[in-house]
This record gives sequence, structure tokens and C-alpha cells, in this order.
Amino acid sequence: MTAAGLPGAQCVDHVALTVADLDTAVAFTTEVLGGELVYRLPPLAHDDDWMTGHLDVPPRMAAEIAMVRLGRTTNLELFHYTGAGRNTVPPRWGDPGHQHLGFRVPDAAEAAAAVARITGLSREPVRTAGRTSPLAGMTGARLRTPWGLSLEFRSFTGDVPAGRHRVPGPGDGDGPGRTAAPAVPGLRGVDHIGYAVAGLDDALAVFAGPLGGRLLARGFDGAVETAVLRFGPYDTIELYAHPPAGPAAPPRNCDVGGRHLALHVRDVDTAAAELAAHEGYTVLGGVETIAAGPIAGVRWVYVRTPIGLHIELVRAPDGDLPYENATSARRRPAGTARWTDE
Repeated sequence: MTAAGLPGAQCVDHVALTVADLDTAVAFTTEVLGGELVYRLPPLAHDDDWMTGHLDVPPRMAAEIAMVRLGRTTNLELFHYTGAGRNTVPPRWGDPGHQHLGFRVPDAAEAAAAVARITGLSREPVRTAGRTSPLAGMTGARLRTPWGLSLEFRSFTGDVPAGRHRVPGPGDGDGPGRTAAPAVPGLRGVDHIGYAVAGLDDALAVFAGPLGGRLLARGFDGAVETAVLRFGPYDTIELYAHPPAGPAAPPRNCDVGGRHLALHVRDVDTAAAELAAHEGYTVLGGVETIAAGPIAGVRWVYVRTPIGLHIELVRAPDGDLPYENATSARRRPAGTARWTDE
């Protein structure tokens, strides 16, 4: 199951997560995971229905947003919403809509040590669990922070499976910015972005359909059906369908654990029109260009997919964003990247 991707698609621009406390999230991802704060935006709020029309959240919600660079290729966008009616309890690992970031470590001992180190550094208790996977040929450990971030630390036995992103060494960065040394042992970089889904066939119809992922493997991890996809030039997506435990709606963007995935495209309008032509895909509000502030000039739009995941289509004027005049921190520019590069 393969597809060529959206017209003009280049790469994953960022992976986004809504958290319970933005200060805690920024401190953890920079001080513990070794990321770098790229920018933090002024609060976003509207006194009309703009938030509903464009972000699919209740109309009077307000949001704070920060971008953190992790390793060479991963931009993590952190949201914190305020307003009545949002859910503040993060979803569990098996809940449809749950998202996690998988990090590569050298071996199983380093995975356990990473969990122990983060547990010791965390300002709040974390939930942890061990993991083995015959599908991926790996061992690892998982944890979930109370403020919304779920992590997996993974090591492979033997060679990395064909088609996967080969993660660089610890502290490896590129461009004029820096990537801090992580405060956990053996941490190398982001291995994959993981999503729990209600049904694997439906999810693959999205990720390996109009979004253009290339299916690498599909099988069972115990009772959990799993699929691995190459997603653009840098990223790996892993999908998990846990045995049904009753109906569960995915988190909204404003809920703790809410998430979206952003793709950098050469032309936002063209890519949005392509997705809108597929049944079950809804473009929210219309394409916007940010007129002022640290990322003035960025053009973007959200698209709701049939599985409830929001895809953001974004085009950023690489190297010409206002925040770049005041800091050496950088989100990874799309540059000349092509979706099918490896």
C-alpha cells in the first residue's frame, strides 16, 4: 500500500501535542530530552467563532503555543488551552487518539536507565511499563507524564529494519542552532511518532492513502495489531489498534493529549484542495497567512480526516521568519526536501 503523497508535500513539519502545563512541558522537553526552545507565541484567543472554525475547539478557548526542536529533524509543537469544557486527563496508551514519541537508545539496559532517570528528574510521578515487540525486533520501555506526553525508549536487536529513519547519535544537530545534550543516558533521537487508532484498516486508508505514507510492515504485537510506515524523508509512523474496550472518542485539540500532525507543502491551497476532494476530509475555516509576530509569513490550514486526526498543511518562508532575527534556534527548514527522499 503506497501513495505518492500530496501535491508538493515535502516532509513532516511538526508533531503537535496539547499539554496540561506549558511551562512544565517546555522545561521537560528542553532540560530532560535535550531539545531547544525555538519560539513561544503570544496567547491566541478570539471573541467570535474563529477558534471553532479553524482549530475545531469550542469558540471561547484560548491557546498558548511553543515550538521545541528535538534532534535533527523533529519539531514538537506544544499547546496549552484554557477555557471551560476541556478534558484535562491524558488518554491511556490504548485509547484511540493517543499519541506518543518513540526515542532510540542503544540497548534494553539504556531504555530502562532512561525511564529511571526521567522518573527521578520528573517534578510529578510518571507511569512506566516495559515492552517487547516481535514485530519490530526491539525491546524498550514506556512512560507517561501527567502533563500529557507519552514516551517510548526503544532499542533494536541487529540491524535497523529496512526503510526506517536511521537516528543520529546523541546531541546531534544541524544548522546554526544547537541541540543540548539530553539529561537521560543513551538518548539518541526520535525514532517514530506513534498513534493508537480505533481500526488499523481505516487508519491505513488515511496514512497510506491521500497522505502518502509507505507501508513497511504490518502484524501483531501480542494482541495489538500494528503497522509501520515510512512518512516522508525523515519520519516513521507507527499505528496501534488495541483490542476494543468500549467506544472512545479521540481527544479534541483543546483536551490534554489532543494532537495534530503538520506536513510542510510547497502550496497550501493546492494540497488542501486535493485533500478536500476525498470523502471524509474537511478543510477547516480556510487557508490563513500569519500577519504578525514571531512566525509572520507562515501559511497554514487544518484538515479533519475520517479518523479524527487533524492534519495541518503549512508553508513557512525558510530562513525569513521574524523570530530568526533574535535567536539561533531553528525549526528544521523544509528547504529542497522531497516527500519521496530517503
